[in-house]
Amino acid sequence: MSVPKTHPFAFDPTYGMQLDQLLAIEPPEAASGFDDFWIERYRHAVTVDPQPKLRRSRINHPDWHVLDVSYTSTGAFQIGGWLLLPRDGTVRRGLVVGHGYGGRNLPDFDLPVKETAMLFPCFRGLSLSACPPIPADPGGHVLHGIESPDSYIIGGCVDDLWIAVSALVALYPWLAGHIGYSGISFGGGIGALAIPFDSRIDRGHLVVPTFGHRPLWLTLPTVGSAQSVQAYQKKQGSVLETLRLFDAASAAARIKVPMLAATALFDPAVAPPCQFAVANALPKFNEIFILDAGHFDYVGSSEQNALLREKVERFFKVP
Repeated sequence: MSVPKTHPFAFDPTYGMQLDQLLAIEPPEAASGFDDFWIERYRHAVTVDPQPKLRRSRINHPDWHVLDVSYTSTGAFQIGGWLLLPRDGTVRRGLVVGHGYGGRNLPDFDLPVKETAMLFPCFRGLSLSACPPIPADPGGHVLHGIESPDSYIIGGCVDDLWIAVSALVALYPWLAGHIGYSGISFGGGIGALAIPFDSRIDRGHLVVPTFGHRPLWLTLPTVGSAQSVQAYQKKQGSVLETLRLFDAASAAARIKVPMLAATALFDPAVAPPCQFAVANALPKFNEIFILDAGHFDYVGSSEQNALLREKVERFFKVP
């Protein structure tokens, strides 16, 4: 193991926990009305006609046709992103790829998948989907609309994922039933919230997912988006009742499709106990890949990421 021993943070990004302790963390009890809230939200989202629009991108790549894409999400919100189509072979699988809280400036050309149409949406308020007055910075974005579950920006981002699936099906109807999701950090948390309520997503890959175990998420020191919410709570009063409806660990317990989760032992931006709460909530036939650290450079990261890449390639391999 190469868990970092030195770091610049004023707190311990392992939170004093070893692997066996992290693997013992259970998800919190779901909020009252959790399932009804998300089922109704999904029912509304899938009534939206995404009206996807494509145009050739200025970006060129030897292995992929790159298209700029836009589609309509809930509330008539316009989502921008990219669509990658393989230059060789046919399209037999779809993959929606979420991003971290830093947003996305380019699609990821290095995902180890073949014969796959990859849609890279920018979630509402971020990157190509920036839209004032929604703050584009993570600390502001994570607070937008937090006063009510119905207005909270995180719910809108989950809608954007579901409607990304609708856009792929609209463009390539034969992909129905063969669409996966991959997301890291912020995108991992959004994926955990979305996947259990959308039967069109047949598998998911979550890397250092956030938004897990909100009671812990609100108390553990961090340099991530939780820090902003913790500061807001000190000034405005508890937001836990809203956040419990957006608990990625509660949602993960409801996932019924194959999952590959990658969680870190050390992470200053997404506390490992919260990551493991998501991964541990998944049914036990799913796989958890252990990283020494997340959101931090460390010795051995290249080797670990290469091993994870091999697993991702097998996981999303077209049968």
